[in-house]
Amino acid sequence: MAPEDGILEIEVCLGSSCFARGNSKNLAIINSLIQHRGLNASVRLTGRLCQDQCKQGPNLTIGRDSCHEITAEKLRELLDHPGGPLGGDHGAI
Repeated sequence: MAPEDGILEIEVCLGSSCFARGNSKNLAIINSLIQHRGLNASVRLTGRLCQDQCKQGPNLTIGRDSCHEITAEKLRELLDHPGGPLGGDHGAI
């Protein structure tokens, strides 16, 4: 869900466990999608430190939805499907 200003917020956990378990790759995927699709003005990508949910990691938040155990494949499914938050109808990354 996008905030009232129309900007989608994506927060990636940058804690050492999540980062080592896949969020380093997830961060690169999100950045690539944003750049490739020219979404800099409509997506706010931020990092956050550990939220004490390491056992469920890698963790990230899309809008108000907490997402756990996010592999690169799951991330693409979440973001890149038709009608998804980053508009999967623009071509795959």
